Amino acid sequence: MDGLLLNTEDLYEIVGEELMRRRGKTYRDEVRQAMMGLPAPKAYAVLIEAEGLTEDWLMLQRESDEIFEELLPTRLDVMPGAIRLIDQLDRLGLPRCVATSSRRAFAERALSIVGIFSRIDFLITAEDVANGKPHPDIYEASALRMKTTPERMLVLEDSAIGTSAGVAAKAHVISVPNRHTATSDFRGAKTIVQNGLESIEIYEALTRLT
Repeated sequence: MDGLLLNTEDLYEIVGEELMRRRGKTYRDEVRQAMMGLPAPKAYAVLIEAEGLTEDWLMLQRESDEIFEELLPTRLDVMPGAIRLIDQLDRLGLPRCVATSSRRAFAERALSIVGIFSRIDFLITAEDVANGKPHPDIYEASALRMKTTPERMLVLEDSAIGTSAGVAAKAHVISVPNRHTATSDFRGAKTIVQNGLESIEIYEALTRLT
């Protein structure tokens, strides 16, 4: 979801910068990269350790949520090609879900604001599985809900951690880098596309699933 369907990675960057500014620090890119794609407790644990913060992850999350709320009404948007891709899934009659490290309440709200939530079959979050990304649990659970096997499932991922989760589940993974993840290690992906969700490789893979 984040950075693939929605521009929330851009917003998270703004939130992180403000969070660190309030503490007289800079939101370092290497820290942001290490946090990307992780469930909230692990992501904030990375930040706390890297910056020597005294707050626990729940306190940081609450503060981040407050900053985020100010951004959502005017800054949230879909990534280029997202709606066209969902339209294609409709035409092909393929099931689809969102499997995200974000919390369910936030994911439902964000996807609803941009009109995508009503167009997916279901949502699975890190709260629904024992182990978040990079473990395969979230994609294994997705396949189970779809009544298929991970090997028959196409996973689109913008982060290295998410790619690792899809690869570990033995799904067909296409990595879709954005400006935040362009230098990431997408080891194991079947394809790494360079034109976002508008890449022809994604549409060809979808056609092979029908």
